[in-house]
This record gives sequence, structure tokens and C-alpha cells, in this order.
Amino acid sequence: MVALQIRNVPEHVRAALVERARVRGQSLQAFLLALVEAEAQRSTNRAVLARFSGRTDGSRSAGGETANELRALREQRDQALDGH
Repeated sequence: MVALQIRNVPEHVRAALVERARVRGQSLQAFLLALVEAEAQRSTNRAVLARFSGRTDGSRSAGGETANELRALREQRDQALDGH
């Protein structure tokens, strides 16, 4: 493994990070490692999503449409159930 070092971190930033780590029951090192790992994963996720942009197969719903479609279908189902 490699070691990372961050210089010139303002004291108020360090204090805030220490507090967040304490609340989670982690050491500062464990907390910061989790943050770095999460950021690396987001980069990977963005790369995967970028590979799918522009595809014409699969879902053709725009953002938010799926939730609206599900809501409408549930309302139809509920109305049908109330009718019986």
C-alpha cells in the first residue's frame, strides 16, 4: 500500500474531520481512507456510466420518468383494488 500525506490542512478542517470520525466510531485515518475509497469508486462509476451514454438499447426513460410511470401504475392498481 502507498501512504498519502496532505499538508497545510487548516485546524478547523481537521477538527471537523476528527469529529465526524469520532461520531462514526472511527479513527481519523480510517475515516479519511473511507472518504478516499468512496471518491475512487465514484470515479469508476462515472466511467461506467459514460460507456453507456448515447446507447439506444435498454431503457428509453428520461430522468424522473420512471418514478412518474411507477406512481401512475400504482395509482391504477390501487383504483382497481378499491373497485373490488
